[in-house]
Amino acid sequence: MGDVEHIYKQYFQDVYLFALSLSRDQQMAEEITQETFARAVKNIDQFKGNCKISV
Repeated sequence: MGDVEHIYKQYFQDVYLFALSLSRDQQMAEEITQETFARAVKNIDQFKGNCKISV
């Protein structure tokens, strides 16, 4: 779980700011960010490593 935590800490702000720029609502941006990371963790086994993790 350490890798997931590291990825979360590294990319949280980027994902949050992107979501905020689209939604223009802080609460909605937080929810979108949480959902994004929840889906990423759920599907991490499908990541093949042939692109950046940020993609």
